Amino acid sequence: MTAILVDSNVLLDIMTEDAHWYRWSSQALEQAADNARLVINPIIYAEISVRYSTIEALDAALPKSLIEREAMPYEAAFLAVKAFMIYRQRGGTRQAPLPDFFIGAHAAIAGYRLITRDAARYRTYFPKLDLIAPNQSRP
Repeated sequence: MTAILVDSNVLLDIMTEDAHWYRWSSQALEQAADNARLVINPIIYAEISVRYSTIEALDAALPKSLIEREAMPYEAAFLAVKAFMIYRQRGGTRQAPLPDFFIGAHAAIAGYRLITRDAARYRTYFPKLDLIAPNQSRP
């Protein structure tokens, strides 16, 4: 079965019932779950954790039976920094790689699709990555 890495923004849209993105994110995630394994990595887990006071509450919100946890391959860390170097060469001002570089690199190295509503950076730095993303800026 194929796998889809789920970006934190999609999960947070659902968890917060975001007024603009809840519908798109929940429908996209439901459709993805019908056709593939859903996966997160430690970076996505960390980004989502800001909403929860305990690890138990976070784990209850992200049941392992629905969304698998997976370590990020070392090759993905290498690719993430290479993408970050391109970002810096193009005038990016951040001093350390952004989480999106690690998330995109993980999906690219593992051969996973990525479900996200923030496709611009992924398309720029991982152009071959197969994205599930909205076609417009708002659903």
